[in-house]
Amino acid sequence: MKRIYIGFDDTDVAGAGRGTGKLARWFEKKLPRQCKLWGVVRQQLPRLEGIPFTSNNSSACVVVDTDNSKMEEELIDIAVDHIEELFIEGSDPGLCVVSQDSMAVEDLKDFGRLCCARVVTQMEAMEAARLAHLSGHGGTNDGIIGAAAGVGLTLSGWSGRFVEFGRLRDYPEEATVSDFEENGIRVLSTDRNALVPWPDHVIETTGWVRPRLWGFGPVLPVSRIGNNRWRVVGEKNADAKA
Repeated sequence: MKRIYIGFDDTDVAGAGRGTGKLARWFEKKLPRQCKLWGVVRQQLPRLEGIPFTSNNSSACVVVDTDNSKMEEELIDIAVDHIEELFIEGSDPGLCVVSQDSMAVEDLKDFGRLCCARVVTQMEAMEAARLAHLSGHGGTNDGIIGAAAGVGLTLSGWSGRFVEFGRLRDYPEEATVSDFEENGIRVLSTDRNALVPWPDHVIETTGWVRPRLWGFGPVLPVSRIGNNRWRVVGEKNADAKA
């Protein structure tokens, strides 16, 4: 099985009804039958002076599994068409694609961390992705920076939150720990006293389930609110589009 990472960034403009996260999520519908979506991870990048961004400066990474070792080039073509079909005029779209066994992985991981520390350039993004696919598709092409950073941070296995994974958008207001674990999502208590959520304990989802990418997999942080009851940590921002 081969895992491929597909990063999108800067495909929208201020005031648009959708953002890069939705464009990334919708990519699942374009996947060939030899491919299966593992998840879509939103990566938050810093809001530093000198960095242009639409609203939140976030990028999205689509993670795909396939048993076809030659699928990477086809996915690049499909992703380019996907951007050209759905990007919003006035944006600066970027695309980065790499497989988990590429020699570019370590450079992209380093670049993702660097983007969280200071302002970087397109040239630095191109250097980090010199052994991967990186392309701009309009405007200033600044989206190549976020696309490469999003892939690098996702490859690190310790950054971002899932906006798509299994049936995470179908959970009701309350669900049990086992409901999540059966879907491949680990549940983790963030309380200082570290009580362990048991399989039959109830979790209040508040209607918004976004596991973190921790330890190379989806982890749902929860806080204890009562006997055998927990609540997910975090809430939806008013300007969230994914």
